[in-house]
Amino acid sequence: QVQLVESGGGLVQAGGSLRLSCAASGRTFSSRPMGWFRQAPGKEREFVAAISWNGISTYYADSVKGRFTISRDNAKNTVYLQMNSLKPEDTALYYCAARPLKSGYSDDVTGYDYWGQGTQVTVSS
Repeated sequence: QVQLVESGGGLVQAGGSLRLSCAASGRTFSSRPMGWFRQAPGKEREFVAAISWNGISTYYADSVKGRFTISRDNAKNTVYLQMNSLKPEDTALYYCAARPLKSGYSDDVTGYDYWGQGTQVTVSS
């Protein structure tokens, strides 16, 4: 069982930055690929970024590539999402999620076993 708690969301002006954190409970965090997703009102949940269980490989949606950076600290059971050059269209509820143990990459919401409750990011123009 894995419990995930996101933090770091807030209100920021366009062009600003935020760093989201996702703290995980349990002893299997370091063996699980992790992902960030987001969901805007009236829209489906969409993939943002993913990172392999060992942190070596990262993947990004085209819409955030070059602006967002995913990273992890397995010693702290935490995954991060650094968001720079934020745009109003980045406004959404951001979720972190955990994949099955030592699995591969996935950008599909159905490929994740555990989800956090989300943290709101609002970017004003």
